Amino acid sequence: MTLRELKPGVHTVGAIDWDRPLFDEIIPLPDGTTYNSYVIKASEKTALIDTVDPSKTHELIANLNALGISHIDYIIANHAEQDHSGSLPKILSLYPGAKIVTNPKCKDFLKELLLLADEDFITVEDRQTLSLGDRTLEFIYAPWVHWPETMFTYLREDKILFTCDFLGSHLATSDTYADNEAKVYESAKRYYAEIMMPFRTIITKNLEKIRDLDYTIAAPSHGPVYRNPKFIINAYNEWTSDKVKNEVVIPFVSMHGSTRIMVDYLMKALMKRNITVKPFNLPHADIGQIAMALVDAATLVLASPTFLVGPHPAAAYAATVVNALRPKLKFVSLMGSYGWGGKMPEQLTAILTNIKAEIIPPVIVHGQPRGNDFTLIDTLAESIQKKHQALLG
Repeated sequence: MTLRELKPGVHTVGAIDWDRPLFDEIIPLPDGTTYNSYVIKASEKTALIDTVDPSKTHELIANLNALGISHIDYIIANHAEQDHSGSLPKILSLYPGAKIVTNPKCKDFLKELLLLADEDFITVEDRQTLSLGDRTLEFIYAPWVHWPETMFTYLREDKILFTCDFLGSHLATSDTYADNEAKVYESAKRYYAEIMMPFRTIITKNLEKIRDLDYTIAAPSHGPVYRNPKFIINAYNEWTSDKVKNEVVIPFVSMHGSTRIMVDYLMKALMKRNITVKPFNLPHADIGQIAMALVDAATLVLASPTFLVGPHPAAAYAATVVNALRPKLKFVSLMGSYGWGGKMPEQLTAILTNIKAEIIPPVIVHGQPRGNDFTLIDTLAESIQKKHQALLG
């Protein structure tokens, strides 16, 4: 998506980043991403909706020039994060007289992040409108999707909702629209899991806020545009609900094979009980795939050997990520082995303080599992099955 017409006078002018490997220096981007920006040329005023990452400022400028945009009145800043705001200083220098329209909290962020001045801004309140002549913009506060200052911009006459990060997907594609719904669903779910899931309960309130809004296009700032918004709204309703599936996510690491033997045995025991298992060998796993699996799973079993006196660093890192993502898990347990002792279970449990799930007693063995150790793993599998049946029917 670079220069495309959504409606007469409404164009995409953002950039495709085919090669970006990481986001925030932590999130893998197997499919790259886009930085979507939109320009609205109305009868009296011209507005730019968000900008792009500073690395792609030249593409945004080239697209505006290709459209013959010689004057911009308003630059709408829905969100202060630099992949959407980073080009603001350059755009302001190229279009003197343009004003950044945003909410007071976002204004404060932008002043700190980009060293902008008070006179660069016009602030708006929730549900305030701005006339462009024959078109009207309405601003809708949507905090914590995923920063506290985020807002949406609604173009009333064309029924387009510009949602910035909300409903987005890290997907570099030349397609303007999300017509390949299977591919977009996967990318959008990954995006939700990595970025939006920690704010699940707040997101439900923002979904309710736009439930009765009459829009036929949802235009996020990452990934393709939705001309069937119900597709992504239905997905978000499912992901943010309290419903979980008959699934167990098993992130694990094994130094000398003992923990791996336990994990393999548990997986077989769960599969015999018709429970879906999703194992992740942590030293080689994609953290985004783990996050996606956690969106729906009822249970997490984190497996680690004892490293010195605590968990293996890969397991501690996984626990830290899970704790930050705050998935809607209902049950959590631990597995692992030790050589001469330690506090691996206690330390992992202490990391998972944000996870409000029932703790199923862990299975920790001395050395390589044998005899009664496998009976304990069977007991764990049986306990998970009974809890899932009681929860899911």
